[in-house]
Amino acid sequence: MTQRIHCEIDGPIATITNDNDPKHNAFDDEMDAALFEILRDLKQRPEVRAVIWRGEGRSFSSGRDVSAIGTIKVELSHHELMRRGHRGIQQLWDLDAPVIVACKGWTMGGSFQRALLADIRVAAHDTRFRLPELTHGVIPDTGGVAVLAQMCGHGVVSDLVLTGRVMEADEAYAHGVVSRVVPADQLDATVRSMAEEIAARPAVAVKLARKVLAHQLRPAVRASMDDELIYQTFLNRSDDFAEFKAARAEDRAPRYTGS
Repeated sequence: MTQRIHCEIDGPIATITNDNDPKHNAFDDEMDAALFEILRDLKQRPEVRAVIWRGEGRSFSSGRDVSAIGTIKVELSHHELMRRGHRGIQQLWDLDAPVIVACKGWTMGGSFQRALLADIRVAAHDTRFRLPELTHGVIPDTGGVAVLAQMCGHGVVSDLVLTGRVMEADEAYAHGVVSRVVPADQLDATVRSMAEEIAARPAVAVKLARKVLAHQLRPAVRASMDDELIYQTFLNRSDDFAEFKAARAEDRAPRYTGS
């Protein structure tokens, strides 16, 4: 099991830490597997009453480690790999404990989307959110777009997805993507204080409050993930994606046909 993501439990609070700072905590398949194993373990720990998810170093996570794409060491089709990823991260919803994400630096791509599936996000002033998938010839496929659409509306989420532009922390706060923006040196202390407050509440009340909130959000997110699974699988085999890769490799302008 990789040490580039790990979990520590201190009383009623668990802290998951992305620890791959040289790559801004970018995820590869090994880190994904470790994260999913951590979530499986936390589901079996009723004594954990709140979870913090943070990044060591400069960023929460810059998303997928693009240098690791295509190096997966297990025999899975693209479709099955996506199904495994969806099932793995949906374990966030199976926890009894709310999850607070401490966003800072780059919070990008699939990692941004995973943060959106958690309960609460707090951002340091230096946080930069981005969905750059289209610049890599693919689409967002982790369910976060459905959450963003509910938060920001169709126009803003379309801008973020189709242009790949950066959303700064203050804009994220204005749209409700994060609930608080704090100085970078206060981020860890702020989320720890929030976790302690939640852990001190009656456990059954916390569980039921989360269920009420989840019933409003989850159906749309699950439907979005089902669409993403189908469309990303198709896209991976499309002529345009093959042309995207060929043009990159040959250092030329791509000639897309829309097929």
